[in-house]
Amino acid sequence: QVPLKPGRSLMDWIRLTKSGKDLTGLKGRLSEVTEDELAKHNKKEDCWICIRGFVYNVTPYMEYHPGGEDELMKAAGTDGTDLFDQVHRWVNYESMLKECLVGRMAVKPVTAPKEISSTLSEEKKQLNGVLPEKVLGASAKDLTPSYDWFQTDSLITIVVYTKQKDMNAELVIVDCEDKRLRAEIIVDDHSYLVEVDLDHAVQEDVAVSIAEKVRKVEIILKKKDKIHWRMLGQPLESHNTFIKRTDRGLFYRKCKLVSKKEVTHDTKLFCLMLPKSTHLRVPMGQHVYLKQIIAGTEVVKPYTPVLPFLPLDFKEPSCHDDAHIYLMIKIYSCGLFTQALDHLQIGDYISVSSPEGNLKKSQIQTSEELFLLAAGTGFTPMVKLLNFTLTEVSCLRTVKLIFFNKTEDDIFWRNQLEQLALKDERFEVQFILSQPTKDWMGKQGKISSALLSEFVKRSRRDSKVLICICGPTPFTEQGVQYLKDLGYSQEEIHAFTA
Repeated sequence: QVPLKPGRSLMDWIRLTKSGKDLTGLKGRLSEVTEDELAKHNKKEDCWICIRGFVYNVTPYMEYHPGGEDELMKAAGTDGTDLFDQVHRWVNYESMLKECLVGRMAVKPVTAPKEISSTLSEEKKQLNGVLPEKVLGASAKDLTPSYDWFQTDSLITIVVYTKQKDMNAELVIVDCEDKRLRAEIIVDDHSYLVEVDLDHAVQEDVAVSIAEKVRKVEIILKKKDKIHWRMLGQPLESHNTFIKRTDRGLFYRKCKLVSKKEVTHDTKLFCLMLPKSTHLRVPMGQHVYLKQIIAGTEVVKPYTPVLPFLPLDFKEPSCHDDAHIYLMIKIYSCGLFTQALDHLQIGDYISVSSPEGNLKKSQIQTSEELFLLAAGTGFTPMVKLLNFTLTEVSCLRTVKLIFFNKTEDDIFWRNQLEQLALKDERFEVQFILSQPTKDWMGKQGKISSALLSEFVKRSRRDSKVLICICGPTPFTEQGVQYLKDLGYSQEEIHAFTA
């Protein structure tokens, strides 16, 4: 993020979009834009960008963009979809830029390759089942999930044949509301979806069962009425598709705020309750997005769920709380989004997305030494990491948390972290303050090569090390560069970004 000029906040942008001013320069006309036409608009004072087939005049948005003008200019006059997805695909650009819409890109007709259609017909002959309409080509046909369903007098069971090893409950997300069933199975970086309007109503309870040996997932629904269903339901547009997760788009469900507790002077722990008809577990190292309507505009922000407290006894793996999501959120005095969050009352609802993130458990399970570098709320992904490594990683020798904050009052869960360091000899915590009082006896400063060389050290030359880093973008980017300068490889560094 870059500092914005006065009068260029998100709220100021929302006011401008509601002012009735012509932000496209086309006096309300929508046009079909060719690649050549798009390419002409590539200057700061005349900048068009295409995102997912729609073209926007982002010139008036330049000074309001939190990432700065230079970031927008990277996509000037081109299709910026890939760049957008890399940086912040969670932002609801349709809502933020709706007054800047120039029109659609002129689409060239594309015919489907012959081998895909032949693969489909061949698969249908072989399996005689219900198969995805979108496939990845002949080489991937054996990995493409499929589904079936059956019923008893009181139950509907949907069976998804995932064809994937190491299937677990975190890879299955089910939402069932108003007769609409959405079941998503995560397969590496792809997503398989069963999405239908059910033939009849079902009860709120949803059960998910996983048979690892046969690599299948069962989703069990209870019928409201004991009647025979003719069909599972009407398929929706994305039903039975197997595509990249980044192409899937975010899905939200409404969660109820059930508690809000102070953690520090400006940070609170929010507890959100999932609907009964939702099955969702947020994997370690992954985040969700919260969505709020502010002044008629959808605003979205990412947050990493934490545990309700830091366990001090790591003899047993912690039991899953499948009903709640806990979020540690810093409330900024001039933050539009966090102020709106803080004004939510107990019992109010907020939209929460499915999880996203790219940390692999296998990266952690083979680590002998784990270093966690956190600044401020960058501590949040470290909570579940601490819990998992100290409980379940047998080869782990040490975990060291280097926690950067401005003042002592800003340190989250300081007492719990210090107790954990006393309780578990594998864990060590180091607090570093950038604006300490005179009484502070600990380390002070900001992230630097000198500080990291002091605290991030292998105990042995051949030690398997993983370093996780999270904080404001400049902290993370600088930290990654310092670590590389100190000789750590890209494979040994995981930067949390959203």
